[in-house]
Amino acid sequence: MFESLYLFLYKSQKMKFNSLYKSLTLLFVLTILFSCSKQEKTEEGVVKINENGLPIMQPLQEPLPKLSDQFVKDKKFGVSMFFEKTWSEKNDNVSFLVAKNGQIIYENYMGFANKRTDEKITADTPLHIASVSKVLTATATLMLVDAKKLTLDQKVNTIIKEFPYPEVTVQTLLNHRSGMKNYAYFTYENNNWDKKKILTNEDIVKVMVEKEIPLETKTDTHFSYCNTNYAVLALIIEKITGLTYPEAMKEMIFAPLGMKNTFVCEFEKDRENIVPSYKGNNTEIGTDYLDAIYGDKNIYSTPRDLLLFDTARYAPFFLNADLIKKIYQGYSYESKGIRNYGLGIRISEFEKGEPFYYHNGWWHGNTSSFLNLRKEKVTIIVLSNKFTKKTYQTKKLASLFGDYPFKLNDDGEE
Repeated sequence: MFESLYLFLYKSQKMKFNSLYKSLTLLFVLTILFSCSKQEKTEEGVVKINENGLPIMQPLQEPLPKLSDQFVKDKKFGVSMFFEKTWSEKNDNVSFLVAKNGQIIYENYMGFANKRTDEKITADTPLHIASVSKVLTATATLMLVDAKKLTLDQKVNTIIKEFPYPEVTVQTLLNHRSGMKNYAYFTYENNNWDKKKILTNEDIVKVMVEKEIPLETKTDTHFSYCNTNYAVLALIIEKITGLTYPEAMKEMIFAPLGMKNTFVCEFEKDRENIVPSYKGNNTEIGTDYLDAIYGDKNIYSTPRDLLLFDTARYAPFFLNADLIKKIYQGYSYESKGIRNYGLGIRISEFEKGEPFYYHNGWWHGNTSSFLNLRKEKVTIIVLSNKFTKKTYQTKKLASLFGDYPFKLNDDGEE
């Protein structure tokens, strides 16, 4: 009897010990995991924070539903017919991709990356994405907002002390309602800048202050598309992160998503290696004093890399729900019309059908178009380093995937 009681007590204590051991082991494993990458709570879930305290984008962990073979076949036929009709000339330069649910339906690459060296454009050739850069700059800014490192209503002069316009906020930069003048104009006028010297983002603010450049319109009274807004956002990203804009974009977006062929052009370092651009007659376009400015432009990328970026924005914890809603709403209704602008994205708001989200770009001979059909989870990307308006015709493809009222004679705009 005493022997049975002893065995019972022994087994009971052993079970408690094993349970305690397993609990401690689990706690140790969780501690290790969370020490590698800190995480911060948002309204909906968890934002990943790296060892430098910066929010980083995460690839989509669970793939979106797989497309059927028949769906891919049907859509590929329509897209390829459009491509062959539009980009039919032998001397066209283009990178072209259409995908749904992160899965490529059709892509095509043709023409010269560099005519001097006979280098051809391939899937891995980084081309200047011009104003499509604004989509990525806005994303980095909103990630910092989500991480509570700045706010949308924060005055810019609380971040950049010498900034001369007290009413301009982070949000009015993002939605082009700051009222500032375009730096390309006010640095060119009245000898405000020596055109033999390369202009930097910091120089833009210096000229504003030293030359007392006035606002073009009162802040937050109406929409006025202006590259200065995004050049200033790049400075804000630098101030908040303590990194240069190229470093911050790489650490927060490019590297975590595996965008291996994407970079911000650092003019003095990269000017001899970047892909040149061309006029419509194939004349190469040189650089000028504005080519070092980034934030509004100067990201080089590929359609496949931009697809990684766009797909990651469907991740459950990319940003909190309130911020995502603010990206895709219009802010400028002073004038009637379908065109509007969110936070880093253009919007066409039709009487019927789905809102159309996109961003186009044009810098020197580089043209770009980034189409984000959110309801259908379709990504359409076109890049060219030879000037052409064909790039902007790509929006016609939206009608293959959803309720969008585009016709064959529609034109795009920058």
